[in-house]
Amino acid sequence: MKRPAIASSLPAILAIGVVLLSLPLVAGYWGQLHPALDSMAHFRIHLAVLIALLAAPLLFVRGWRQIGAAGFVLGAATLSATLLPQQSSAGAARADPANVPAARYRLLQVNLRYDNATPKQVFSLIGRTKPDIVTLNEVSSMWVEELKFLEATYPYRVICPPPARIGGVAILSRRPFANPETYACYDRGSMAVATVRLGADVVEIGALHLGWPWPFEQHRQVGRVVPVLEGFARTAILAGDLNATPWSVTAHRVAAAGRMDLVPGIGPTWMKPLVPDSFRRLVGLPIDNLFTKGRIVPLWVERLEDVGSDHLPVLFEFGIMPEDKPEEVLEVKLARRSR
Repeated sequence: MKRPAIASSLPAILAIGVVLLSLPLVAGYWGQLHPALDSMAHFRIHLAVLIALLAAPLLFVRGWRQIGAAGFVLGAATLSATLLPQQSSAGAARADPANVPAARYRLLQVNLRYDNATPKQVFSLIGRTKPDIVTLNEVSSMWVEELKFLEATYPYRVICPPPARIGGVAILSRRPFANPETYACYDRGSMAVATVRLGADVVEIGALHLGWPWPFEQHRQVGRVVPVLEGFARTAILAGDLNATPWSVTAHRVAAAGRMDLVPGIGPTWMKPLVPDSFRRLVGLPIDNLFTKGRIVPLWVERLEDVGSDHLPVLFEFGIMPEDKPEEVLEVKLARRSR
């Protein structure tokens, strides 16, 4: 009996799909040559999964097994090379627990979404988690008014004037700023910096919201904030919506400019709110990121529940190593809470 035409041509269709998807996947590794290629890198995980899924059936079709094996290995290798470094710091700290700082602090990073219809959910989350510092993105004119309800709890603040409809950034703190001259806004309100006193220590906090990748202005925007990042203090934390994945050239440029380390293991935080929250946590893009520098000791990080935005909030707990501690103690690894 003759097979239907669609069945006989299916292996060729799958092979063509593997080849076509491999082009942007490989191109994404050349993001340093042009920001257009870096834009492809953000979807590296999704492309790798699709390639592996398309290639797997070809492993069982005579005459197509070589293409199937090559595609499946390419997808699996890409997943391993991309995800394993992000998870390598998960788990218990390798250093002696006695060296972990006793004082612990919390930073909450939230992209509010400029037109969020449920601000009370955000306030409820802040009240429940009680972060010492809150970094915010998309602080629109509406949010500037709403945030006045938190003035009593977070009296130390810098709210950058909204440069556009989606708003600017903000830093709220229940801990005092070092002095009135230690906070400022940069790049039309897309970046805020404040120096916060945490116990006996002073930590520079940055909030950053980058624009969309190429063909939009993200690449140029990073160039504008590089001088600010280069001037970061020796002990600092940067948080924000980068609109870029941790493995992208954009994220590496930010880290290199500030001589900072990327906090791994956060996971996907963004996807259109039309999909279920569990789906967003699985296949969304990990574009809300944290960076640390100097004596900051990451303890754990987790994504929290949806609060009406298209981004999930990220809660980060950290300690500060005393200045007289040896440098190797700063290798304390991040203990990730899965949620």
